[in-house]
Amino acid sequence: MTRNKERVGIVGAGRMGQPMVKHLVRHGYAVTAFDISADNLAKTRELGAATAAGPAELGANVDFVILGVGYDAEVNQVTQSPGGLLETLPRGAVVAVSSTVAPDTVKALAARAAERGVGVLDAPICRGRWFADEGKLLALFGGSAEVVDRGRKVYGTFCSDMVHLGEVGHGQVAKAMNNLLLWINSIGLIEAGRIAESTGIDLPSLREALMMSSGKSQALEDWEQTSFTWALKDMQIVSMMADAAGLSLPVTGAVRELVKDARRVKATNPPGWSGKPA
Repeated sequence: MTRNKERVGIVGAGRMGQPMVKHLVRHGYAVTAFDISADNLAKTRELGAATAAGPAELGANVDFVILGVGYDAEVNQVTQSPGGLLETLPRGAVVAVSSTVAPDTVKALAARAAERGVGVLDAPICRGRWFADEGKLLALFGGSAEVVDRGRKVYGTFCSDMVHLGEVGHGQVAKAMNNLLLWINSIGLIEAGRIAESTGIDLPSLREALMMSSGKSQALEDWEQTSFTWALKDMQIVSMMADAAGLSLPVTGAVRELVKDARRVKATNPPGWSGKPA
C-alpha cells in the first residue's frame, strides 16, 4: 500500500513524549496524544497535537502509535485491556514500543497484535531528555524489515541514529545491555569519586583527565543528568533475563542491590564530579 505521512499517536506524552510531538509536528505529521496527566495533554496541544480521551479513541485515529509509558504492565494495559489500542487500531497499523520493558513483553504483544493484523516495532530509545529536545535520540529497532522501514520515517524526525538489531525483542535486549553497562559505570563513579575525594584531589579536574584516558565513559560525561530514577527497573529486567538463561552474574547482582540507594546518594550527597552542588 502506498503511504504518505503516517497519522501518528503517542501514548505517554511526558518529558520524552513532548519533544517527540514537537519534532513530528514540525516535520508535518498529524499527531494525536494521550496521557493520564491533563497538564501533559495541554502541553501537547500547545505543540500542535490533537488529544484523545483514552487509548481506544487514539487508536481509531492513527496508523502508527508510539508507546512511551513507564512499565510492562502499562504497555499491556494500554494495548490489550478493554478500552486499549488493539480494540480500534486499523489493520496494517503499527504499535512501536519505545518504553523500556522485558523482551518477552514485546514478543507477547507482537503475537497478540498479529491476530488483529497489527504490526509491532520494538523500539526503545537511548540518550535521554536533552537529546530528545535536540532530536538526536538513538532508536534500537527489532522487527520485520517492512515495519522497521516505516519506523525509520517516523523516528527519523526525533532520532539522529537508528539501528535495526533483529527481530521483535532484540531492541529491548540491546536497551537492557546498554542500561546494564550504564549502571555499572554509574555505580563505579560513586565509588571512585568517594575514594578520590578522600585524597583532596579536585574532582572536576580528575574528570577532565579521565575523559582523555581509558577511564572515560558516557556515564562520566553525562554525570549531571544521571538520576538513577529507572535504574532498579532496568536491573530487574536484566536479572529476569539472566534467570531465564540460567546465568550466574555476580556483578549484575551486586549492581542491582547498589542502585537501590544510588538515587538517594545522587540526589543528596553525590561525589562532586561536576564541581556543582546536587
